[in-house]
Amino acid sequence: MSSRAKRIEIIGFNDFWFIAIGSVVLSLITDYLFNNGSFFQYSFRHALVNWSLSWFFCMCNWMIMRQMMIYLRRRFPDFQDNIKRITILFIFVILTIIFIDRVGAFTLSQIFGEAYNHPNSGKLLVPILLISVMVLAIYEAIYFYSRLQKFIREEEQAKQLVIEAQLDALRNQARPHFLFNSFNTLRDIIENDPKNNAIKFVDKLSDVYRYILESGNVNVISLKDEIKFAKSYIHIQSERFGDNLKIEWDIHEDQLNALIMPMSLQLLLENAIKHNVISNSKPLTVKVSTQDSTLLVENKIQLKSTQLPSTKIGLANIEKRYALVTKKPISITSNKEIFIVELPLMKAKNK
Repeated sequence: MSSRAKRIEIIGFNDFWFIAIGSVVLSLITDYLFNNGSFFQYSFRHALVNWSLSWFFCMCNWMIMRQMMIYLRRRFPDFQDNIKRITILFIFVILTIIFIDRVGAFTLSQIFGEAYNHPNSGKLLVPILLISVMVLAIYEAIYFYSRLQKFIREEEQAKQLVIEAQLDALRNQARPHFLFNSFNTLRDIIENDPKNNAIKFVDKLSDVYRYILESGNVNVISLKDEIKFAKSYIHIQSERFGDNLKIEWDIHEDQLNALIMPMSLQLLLENAIKHNVISNSKPLTVKVSTQDSTLLVENKIQLKSTQLPSTKIGLANIEKRYALVTKKPISITSNKEIFIVELPLMKAKNK
């Protein structure tokens, strides 16, 4: 970062035009206080000389105070040092105004050979001090606002980093969960089906897990892609259950670009398969549909008499991930007959 850019960052804004216009206004006020308005009573040339002198000393005063302001901001950059920094700056402003007034009077006396001590110089320095304080107050207000905005941005970035870390942890939690349940499925296939079916299952599983690894670095995914992944997962399960597992899809096309948490639909389908009886006498039908801005996953409850080992991660994982990215919670409805989970669909941001 260049020295100019650093100064602008410390000041809070590019104050070129503020100095240009402010110094002219301040010099006209100073000329009016000390000369009763040169342009109202002297020739233009004489008035221009008086005003130019006022402008020169105003600029000296302004630039000296500005440099001191920059130094103090570098020296005391923290919010808790504001009172100390402003107090020192205020004392310095008083001393600077008195110093510029004395040096200016002495310099003009040496140049023009006459006394330039205004009889009411002490009283006139008070309004100049007030005006200078007002100028510095504008600087401070802008500086405070810029620092506050920077603090808010940094805090939001810090929160975002925390959310990203939490989402990464939950994503990493979901992947082993999927693999854990897949091994349970593989065990059942090995026990009940020929060896070739187990080999085919492992091949399909490797394809699905490759997709998980390739798409696992995003926090949200389109419903279209999540459905594609879910169908690949169901294809694997069909190797085991055949026509006894049915998925009814009722997805509105205008919702396909909506966003959803990765693997959330797959986890819900996985839970339904894992906890319910699926057989010729009791086929399992899972209905996946969209309603307004919600994805509904619904199945009839027909619990197994003997439950497989569970990591108890699925639903809790989805709930935690949704809580990190949206204020809309997931909804779970369960009674003796039916189990329904509603996942909020998020709008895709325009790029």
